[in-house]
Order: sequence, then structure tokens, then C-alpha cells
Amino acid sequence: MLRSVHEIIGYKLHADNQHFGTCEDVLFDDQFWTVRHIIANTGNWLIGKMVLVSPIMIDQPDWNTRSLFLTVSKEALENCPAPSADEPVSREHEKKMFQYYGYPYYWAGAGLWGPAAYPAAVGAMTPDMSPSAGDDDLDAYETDPSQENHLRSFKEVKGYFIKASDGDIGHVEDFILDDETWALRYVVVDTRNWLPGGKKVLLSLDWVKSINWGESTFDMDLTTGAIKNGPEFDPQKPVNLETETRLYDYYGRPFEKTIDKNIQRHIANPFV
Repeated sequence: MLRSVHEIIGYKLHADNQHFGTCEDVLFDDQFWTVRHIIANTGNWLIGKMVLVSPIMIDQPDWNTRSLFLTVSKEALENCPAPSADEPVSREHEKKMFQYYGYPYYWAGAGLWGPAAYPAAVGAMTPDMSPSAGDDDLDAYETDPSQENHLRSFKEVKGYFIKASDGDIGHVEDFILDDETWALRYVVVDTRNWLPGGKKVLLSLDWVKSINWGESTFDMDLTTGAIKNGPEFDPQKPVNLETETRLYDYYGRPFEKTIDKNIQRHIANPFV
């Protein structure tokens, strides 16, 4: 099912059947457009330490109560190597975290999550089923200097400018993700500061031509007129197959629903 990233901010996080914090932000990678970490706000617990929750750890989401139940314990979260609250999440920190939990690296392998297409499938693997950090194919990632960190904060990217092929048209208001793969599929664009009687519109990330991270802009492969006259997005209504099909039909683009979509997008245009 497709869900709003903005909606997930504030979700309760549970470990050992205890509420230990809330979702403060999410970090997605800008190569495969997939949420890799939830940043937890733990209140008075673990002050000064950044607590990262991977979608691999999520055992049972309860979307009705806005709660995520984890497979790891509070003790494991407390002892996991992590940056301090004011440090960026580096690739080195990610390596230590994945080694600590025994998870394969998501950036190594043919799947969106390394050896698998879904984070839940990785979490269900036993140690003898999943590649370990010591395997030969992963050793290269330990020493390869080109393996840089590609994480972006949702709160940082929210507000980025959206540029059509012939002018500015809006800013990033939200993203829509697939709650099985945790891959971002759509960007919600707010046009109210650019168009009279502006509205929110939904645009596929397939239609992003390029991104300038330094200038905080998304360049879309669409005209301002097309976006202006496009279907209005209502955040109160679910994004379902009918919504997706209608959206692609309006913009005259082929719609192919596949879990490998983000991998195909990266190969065609990695935006880096």
C-alpha cells in the first residue's frame, strides 16, 4: 500500500512491547529513493545519541494506531554503535550498525535491499541464508572509496523547489512510499505560491530529469502547463492503483507497477 512520509512522522516506536520513542525524521538514499532509516526521538532515554531504526527491524506495523513494532530489543538499540545527535549518518556508521545487527548491506546485491526486494524478507533471513559483512563480495565495499553515503533527510528535502521544463511550478510538500519496499514512488508538489488558486499535485519520481542538491531543486520532465492542469491531489484520499493509472494516463506516460522500479530508475538516471 502507498502511504505519506509526512504521515509517518510522529508514529510511535515499540521494542520489547514498550513504547520507547517516536519517528522524528526518515533518511532515504538518493540513488534508489528508498527509506533506509527512521530517526527516533527517544525523549529522556538515550539523550545525545542518534537512534536509528531500519525498516528491516519492523515486525508489525499498526497503521491504525500509528505504531511500529520492532523485532529488536531496547537493549540492542541502546548498545548499537551510532553517531551522536549532532553528527551526520556516515557510511562508516551504517557499516557498524549493519554489522552489529548482522544484516547484509543494502547497497550490495541485486535487490532493493541487498539480497532481497523487501526489508521484511531480509529480516526473516537466518545468518546462513544472508551474506555477511565478511563475504568476499562485500569486502570490496569496505575498501572502495567510491562507496559514499547517499542519505537525505525528509525534513531537509521538504521545501525543495520544483522546476518544470519551462519555469518554476512549486515545492516539495511530501513523498508517497510503498509500505512493503519502503521505496519512494511519488513527490507531492504544492503549487500555491506559483499558481493562482494553487493546488497540490502528485508527480512520479520517474519524471524527475535531474536534481541539484546544492541549489535544492528538482527538475521535472514536464511543462508548467501540464502540471497546472493535472489532477489535483487530495491528501485525505488514498493513493491506489486507480489513482496511479489515472495520473500516468493524464501525462501520457506508460505505467508499469514493479518492485524493481527504483533500481531501473537508478540505472537510467541516478541523479548524482
